[in-house]
Amino acid sequence: MSESDFEKNVMNNVFIEIVDSIYRDRRIMYPPPHPRIIDFKTNKRDTVGYQKKLKKYWHDHDSIINSKAKILIGVYDYVENNGIRNEIFDLTPFKDNKKFDFQYISKFPKEEFWDINDIKSPMPVCTIKISNIHFNKNKTLGTIEASVSNGGGKSGSGFEITIENKSGKWHITKIFDTWVS
Repeated sequence: MSESDFEKNVMNNVFIEIVDSIYRDRRIMYPPPHPRIIDFKTNKRDTVGYQKKLKKYWHDHDSIINSKAKILIGVYDYVENNGIRNEIFDLTPFKDNKKFDFQYISKFPKEEFWDINDIKSPMPVCTIKISNIHFNKNKTLGTIEASVSNGGGKSGSGFEITIENKSGKWHITKIFDTWVS
Protein backbone atom coordinates (compact mmCIF):
# COMPACT_ATOMS: atom_id res chain seq x y z
CA MET A 1 0.00 0.00 0.00
CA SER A 2 1.42 3.42 -0.93
CA GLU A 3 2.01 6.15 1.68
CA SER A 4 -0.84 8.18 0.20
CA ASP A 5 -3.26 5.24 0.22
CA PHE A 6 -2.26 4.39 3.80
CA GLU A 7 -2.97 7.96 4.94
CA LYS A 8 -6.32 8.06 3.11
CA ASN A 9 -7.33 4.76 4.70
CA VAL A 10 -6.45 6.06 8.18
CA MET A 11 -8.30 9.34 7.55
CA ASN A 12 -11.36 7.43 6.37
CA ASN A 13 -11.26 5.48 9.64
CA VAL A 14 -11.16 8.55 11.91
CA PHE A 15 -12.96 11.28 9.93
CA ILE A 16 -16.47 10.67 11.33
CA GLU A 17 -15.06 10.48 14.87
CA ILE A 18 -13.22 13.78 14.29
CA VAL A 19 -16.30 15.54 12.92
CA ASP A 20 -18.50 14.21 15.72
CA SER A 21 -15.96 15.49 18.26
CA ILE A 22 -15.40 19.02 16.93
CA TYR A 23 -18.41 20.18 14.91
CA ARG A 24 -20.56 23.01 16.28
CA ASP A 25 -24.16 23.37 15.15
CA ARG A 26 -24.65 27.11 14.55
CA ARG A 27 -28.44 26.65 14.79
CA ILE A 28 -28.33 25.88 18.51
CA MET A 29 -25.38 27.97 19.66
CA TYR A 30 -27.26 31.15 20.38
CA PRO A 31 -28.59 31.80 23.88
CA PRO A 32 -32.29 32.29 24.62
CA PRO A 33 -33.70 35.77 23.96
CA HIS A 34 -32.93 38.42 26.55
CA PRO A 35 -35.80 39.05 29.00
CA ARG A 36 -36.55 42.58 27.87
CA ILE A 37 -38.97 43.74 30.55
CA ILE A 38 -39.92 47.10 29.02
CA ASP A 39 -41.34 47.32 25.51
CA PHE A 40 -39.52 50.36 24.14
CA LYS A 41 -42.37 51.21 21.77
CA THR A 42 -45.07 51.41 24.43
CA ASN A 43 -42.85 51.97 27.50
CA LYS A 44 -44.86 49.28 29.33
CA ARG A 45 -43.92 45.95 30.89
CA ASP A 46 -43.87 43.21 28.26
CA THR A 47 -44.12 39.80 29.87
CA VAL A 48 -46.21 38.18 27.13
CA GLY A 49 -43.81 38.99 24.25
CA TYR A 50 -40.79 37.63 26.07
CA GLN A 51 -42.53 34.38 27.02
CA LYS A 52 -43.62 33.94 23.40
CA LYS A 53 -40.05 34.46 22.13
CA LEU A 54 -38.64 32.13 24.79
CA LYS A 55 -41.17 29.42 23.93
CA LYS A 56 -40.29 29.70 20.21
CA TYR A 57 -36.56 29.56 21.01
CA TRP A 58 -36.92 26.33 23.04
CA HIS A 59 -39.26 24.80 20.45
CA ASP A 60 -36.75 25.49 17.65
CA HIS A 61 -33.83 24.31 19.82
CA ASP A 62 -35.56 21.06 20.80
CA SER A 63 -36.76 20.34 17.27
CA ILE A 64 -33.17 20.65 15.98
CA ILE A 65 -31.75 18.49 18.77
CA ASN A 66 -34.40 15.80 18.31
CA SER A 67 -34.43 15.84 14.52
CA LYS A 68 -33.54 12.62 12.72
CA ALA A 69 -32.56 14.58 9.60
CA LYS A 70 -28.92 14.46 8.58
CA ILE A 71 -26.77 17.37 9.74
CA LEU A 72 -25.30 19.25 6.76
CA ILE A 73 -21.55 19.74 7.22
CA GLY A 74 -19.46 21.71 4.73
CA VAL A 75 -16.04 20.17 4.15
CA TYR A 76 -13.17 21.96 2.48
CA ASP A 77 -12.50 20.32 -0.87
CA TYR A 78 -8.81 19.80 -0.15
CA VAL A 79 -6.51 18.60 2.58
CA GLU A 80 -4.18 21.33 3.83
CA ASN A 81 -0.65 21.08 5.19
CA ASN A 82 1.23 24.15 6.46
CA GLY A 83 -1.06 26.42 4.45
CA ILE A 84 -0.49 24.45 1.24
CA ARG A 85 -3.47 22.81 -0.41
CA ASN A 86 -2.84 19.18 -1.19
CA GLU A 87 -5.03 16.56 -2.80
CA ILE A 88 -8.80 16.62 -2.96
CA PHE A 89 -10.52 15.27 0.14
CA ASP A 90 -12.74 12.43 -1.07
CA LEU A 91 -16.19 12.47 0.57
CA THR A 92 -17.39 9.33 -1.25
CA PRO A 93 -16.69 6.94 1.69
CA PHE A 94 -19.04 8.99 3.89
CA LYS A 95 -22.06 9.35 1.59
CA ASP A 96 -24.11 6.75 3.48
CA ASN A 97 -23.45 8.18 6.94
CA LYS A 98 -26.69 8.23 8.92
CA LYS A 99 -25.91 11.34 11.02
CA PHE A 100 -24.08 13.70 8.65
CA ASP A 101 -24.57 14.90 5.09
CA PHE A 102 -21.11 15.97 3.93
CA GLN A 103 -20.89 18.45 1.05
CA TYR A 104 -17.93 20.35 -0.37
CA ILE A 105 -18.08 24.00 0.64
CA SER A 106 -17.23 25.01 -2.93
CA LYS A 107 -20.88 24.33 -3.85
CA PHE A 108 -22.12 27.03 -1.43
CA PRO A 109 -21.71 30.82 -1.41
CA LYS A 110 -18.67 32.11 0.48
CA GLU A 111 -19.14 31.80 4.23
CA GLU A 112 -19.13 35.55 4.84
CA PHE A 113 -22.45 35.72 2.95
CA TRP A 114 -24.22 33.11 5.07
CA ASP A 115 -27.06 34.26 7.30
CA ILE A 116 -25.95 32.35 10.38
CA ASN A 117 -29.00 33.49 12.36
CA ASP A 118 -31.38 31.75 9.96
CA ILE A 119 -31.90 28.29 11.48
CA LYS A 120 -33.80 27.13 8.40
CA SER A 121 -30.97 28.16 6.08
CA PRO A 122 -29.90 25.58 3.48
CA MET A 123 -26.27 26.34 4.37
CA PRO A 124 -24.16 23.85 6.34
CA VAL A 125 -24.32 24.11 10.13
CA CYS A 126 -20.52 24.47 10.07
CA THR A 127 -17.47 23.93 7.91
CA ILE A 128 -14.57 21.60 8.63
CA LYS A 129 -11.01 21.84 7.36
CA ILE A 130 -8.39 19.17 8.00
CA SER A 131 -4.67 18.70 7.42
CA ASN A 132 -2.67 15.73 6.32
CA ILE A 133 -1.83 13.25 9.05
CA HIS A 134 1.65 13.54 10.53
CA PHE A 135 2.66 10.03 11.61
CA ASN A 136 5.36 8.89 14.01
CA LYS A 137 8.16 6.70 12.65
CA ASN A 138 6.31 3.43 13.36
CA LYS A 139 2.98 4.75 12.04
CA THR A 140 1.19 3.90 15.27
CA LEU A 141 0.45 7.53 16.23
CA GLY A 142 -0.59 10.50 14.18
CA THR A 143 -1.59 14.14 14.57
CA ILE A 144 -4.10 16.07 12.51
CA GLU A 145 -4.75 19.81 12.51
CA ALA A 146 -8.44 20.61 12.08
CA SER A 147 -10.62 23.68 12.26
CA VAL A 148 -14.33 24.28 12.41
CA SER A 149 -16.17 27.46 11.46
CA ASN A 150 -19.77 28.31 12.17
CA GLY A 151 -20.14 30.29 8.97
CA GLY A 152 -20.10 33.98 8.34
CA GLY A 153 -16.46 34.20 9.41
CA LYS A 154 -17.65 35.21 12.87
CA SER A 155 -16.50 32.29 15.01
CA GLY A 156 -14.46 29.16 14.81
CA SER A 157 -12.00 26.91 16.58
CA GLY A 158 -8.80 25.06 15.81
CA PHE A 159 -7.70 21.68 17.10
CA GLU A 160 -4.72 19.39 17.20
CA ILE A 161 -6.02 15.84 17.20
CA THR A 162 -3.91 12.85 18.21
CA ILE A 163 -4.91 9.50 16.78
CA GLU A 164 -3.56 6.09 17.67
CA ASN A 165 -3.71 2.61 16.18
CA LYS A 166 -4.85 0.23 18.89
CA SER A 167 -5.38 -3.39 17.89
CA GLY A 168 -5.63 -2.48 14.21
CA LYS A 169 -8.23 0.29 14.66
CA TRP A 170 -7.49 4.01 14.53
CA HIS A 171 -9.17 6.25 17.11
CA ILE A 172 -8.81 9.71 18.62
CA THR A 173 -6.84 9.69 21.86
CA LYS A 174 -6.55 13.45 22.52
CA ILE A 175 -7.98 16.70 21.22
CA PHE A 176 -6.28 19.99 22.07
CA ASP A 177 -7.91 23.34 21.41
CA THR A 178 -5.31 25.44 19.59
CA TRP A 179 -7.26 28.63 18.87
CA VAL A 180 -10.72 30.20 19.19
CA SER A 181 -12.18 33.23 17.44
